[in-house]
Amino acid sequence: MDEAEGGETSVAENILGEGQGPTVPVDPRTDPLGDPFLRTRFALPAKPATFLRRRRLLGHLDQALRTPLTLVNGAAGAGKTLLVADWADGLRQPVAWLAVEAGDRHPGVFWAYVVQALRAAGAPAHSPVGLPADPPRVDGRLLATLAAELNDREHPAVLVLDDYDHVIAPEIAEQLEFVLHHAGQGLHLVLVTRTEPLLPLHRYRAAGDLTEIRAAELAFTPEEASDLLELHGLSLPVPAAHALVDRTRGWAVGLRLSALAARESADPELYLKEFEAERSTIADFLLAEVLRGQTEETQDLLLRVSVLERFCPDLANALTGRTDAEPLLDGLHRANAFVEPLGHRWYRLHPLFGEILRAHLRVRLPGLEPELHRRAALWLRRSGFLPETVTHGAAAGDWDVAAGALVDDLAIGRIFTGPHADDLTQLFSSMAPGAGSAETDLVRAARALAGHDVDHALASLRHAEEQLADAPDRAAARLSLALLDVLAARLTGCPPRAEKAAEAADALRRDIPRHLLDQHPELPALLLTHLGSVRLWAGRFEDAREALTTVAGAHDGALTAMPREESRAHLALLDYLNGWLGRAERKALAAVSEAEQDGLPQPPGAAPGSGAGAGADIGRLVLAAVAVDRHELDRAQALLDETARSTAGTRDPVPMAGRALASARLLLVRGKARAAVEAADATVSGAVASPWAASHEAIVVSAAHLAEGRPEEAAQVLERVSGDQPACAVEAAAIQLAAGRPEAALDLLDSIHTHGGTGPAVTVRAALVRARAAEEAGDSTTAHRLLARALLDARRERLRRPFLDAGPWIGPLLATAPLKELAAGWLTPGTPSHGERAGPEPAPAPLVPVELSGRERDVLERLARMMSTEEIAADLYVSVNTVKTHLKSLYRKLAVNRRGDAVRRARDQKLL
Repeated sequence: MDEAEGGETSVAENILGEGQGPTVPVDPRTDPLGDPFLRTRFALPAKPATFLRRRRLLGHLDQALRTPLTLVNGAAGAGKTLLVADWADGLRQPVAWLAVEAGDRHPGVFWAYVVQALRAAGAPAHSPVGLPADPPRVDGRLLATLAAELNDREHPAVLVLDDYDHVIAPEIAEQLEFVLHHAGQGLHLVLVTRTEPLLPLHRYRAAGDLTEIRAAELAFTPEEASDLLELHGLSLPVPAAHALVDRTRGWAVGLRLSALAARESADPELYLKEFEAERSTIADFLLAEVLRGQTEETQDLLLRVSVLERFCPDLANALTGRTDAEPLLDGLHRANAFVEPLGHRWYRLHPLFGEILRAHLRVRLPGLEPELHRRAALWLRRSGFLPETVTHGAAAGDWDVAAGALVDDLAIGRIFTGPHADDLTQLFSSMAPGAGSAETDLVRAARALAGHDVDHALASLRHAEEQLADAPDRAAARLSLALLDVLAARLTGCPPRAEKAAEAADALRRDIPRHLLDQHPELPALLLTHLGSVRLWAGRFEDAREALTTVAGAHDGALTAMPREESRAHLALLDYLNGWLGRAERKALAAVSEAEQDGLPQPPGAAPGSGAGAGADIGRLVLAAVAVDRHELDRAQALLDETARSTAGTRDPVPMAGRALASARLLLVRGKARAAVEAADATVSGAVASPWAASHEAIVVSAAHLAEGRPEEAAQVLERVSGDQPACAVEAAAIQLAAGRPEAALDLLDSIHTHGGTGPAVTVRAALVRARAAEEAGDSTTAHRLLARALLDARRERLRRPFLDAGPWIGPLLATAPLKELAAGWLTPGTPSHGERAGPEPAPAPLVPVELSGRERDVLERLARMMSTEEIAADLYVSVNTVKTHLKSLYRKLAVNRRGDAVRRARDQKLL
């Protein structure tokens, strides 16, 4: 310690140069003030019965025996004193312990007590060291003699100064550094303090002569918190212990006082989860130990910043109207006064301290809280902190500020997507209807659209449009309006409105700074998703695919997760409508899986575009339709049941039509023709009719007529179906043929426009229609050839329904040798040829790798341990209903219906 040695010379000169005076008081049993020595100050503090030994910290403290100086620094109630006392009690050599008090501010009194503490521990044993006689002064020779005596010891002395933060006199710090330096290896000094001592810690640290234990290490871990609660007779699950530690920041006294109060509660676990800090004994402790010891200005600062999650000096000054925040905050941090640094001059309050201060603010300064939020919102908006601006603007009830910040930052899309979508929706939930800025109308419209309240949304959009008509400079607001217009067009089935709004958005993007656009990838993702959906509704499949593919292929990210998943689900629907069952299934499974992994469950009544995982519902509807075509009817019904509640309140015509299509087809297969017609005729309204939705409805109605013996009515309904919809056209052709109109059937097949290729679901049905026509015309050779081709194509897709719907004519043909072999094992009973898998299987394995969320894996592991649903819920600290939801998701992903099957399949796929 070269620097330290150089520094010690001046310190030594100052100390040894002091005037001489008597070194021994008249009565050695009294201190320099004439008061008796308080022997209790030399005793190790007693440990309570519920004391928890913290072995990880005791091991760290053992390093104190290898360094001259050890610092244990933490806030009031951090457990410093009992920790060091427990360590000292376990040492083989005696420890000199001194509890420093405020009266020790006089150097003479302080050193008299230090010497007495050392003597009580047997160091120095036969010392010529006397005791100071003069309270404000210490004889330099006394300190030199003490240091020399300690340096000569064979076994170093350990001196613990508890509550060292009471020492505020710089001369005492200088004297202590002098003794520590010249005692050499003969002294290990341990300081237990709330504040930074006035010692050159940087020198000791650089030389490796300092052991430090600070607030972060003193904080209890969740495991330690659980052990502490057990000592209080309380048992808490690990997740609950994590939550309690998060709230208390592992603060020892907070945990202990919470435990004591919880023992008196009828439901201790619930109390620890929901206790009100401001009404607890914790409040008494913090107010007494921290707040009341501060100056009036500091108390006022703390009360005002309590409304903030984080703050810097400039923001604090905006709330106080003063300019003294920087030194006050620095002082509070250095004093461990529950003000935690976040870096770059930002701070936050300890959570419990913040709760208590906010309650205190409402009592001491009633009515000020909204104004503080308003000041914070204005400062944060000027400084470019959007999320906090919105939060504080909403808390102040200043909706122009809150909505203005959201719109000006181009963040209107985050009401629909991203990790904070629910928070934003909740923040604006109390915004009353009425006059306001264009920005408030845009936010009202966004909230209404997210809640599928299209009528109110359209009214708000009209008001916003009127206010922005003469404001070409407000590009962010106009671009937000265009985005909402596209979504409104999607929900109302109005392609012209969507295209017009999309064109406006494209032009407006040129007026927005590039860096702002780059910060909001969700904006183009949402716009293209809505545009692709409305184009799909209009039957413009290739244009829809272009828009949706752009979003589906975008880089992963939380902000674009919802539109990305919706786009993939729409692409799955496009593949299904074009007859590609395998492709549709793979994309639908991927969309559902990704939505669940991203935590986008679909709540009841949520609308598409609300950020609630609408893509998962569209994906499940596609899977249901695929299951019907594969004759997996129970699976189809289960998938439809899963989406029943979440799609019930939607206004989006695409999933409504998708549900009508899948439900009606399933009912037809089960022989419920009338119910199928009702399902197909579900209220799917749009400003523009959808050709594919109308065609599928016509097919269901026609099939019902045919099933009920009305072939003419069946044929008449099919006049609405054209070759522009290949999937519908081939089914219509099959019905025409069954109704005895082969020419009309073949003409319809010849009119089909493939638009870039159709899949097996179309080609197989077309081949079956032509095969039947050929068979009925007496051309068995052609019929066999077409049927063979259809079987080969269908086998790859496990497409069974067209053959089961074909009618009695197909039975004799399938019984012939060549065709029987092609159908065996997957369509008809028998041994599959060429190693084909036997089937059909009621629960096929997933076609994509199964990906489970972390919580689903937790549930699966406990399933494998034969735990009941209730036991899993208790072990994971969640509700039974939550476990059931995860089980349902597991069964679906693993394509099973029972627990044992789930565990077996998980092991097969190496998920366990």
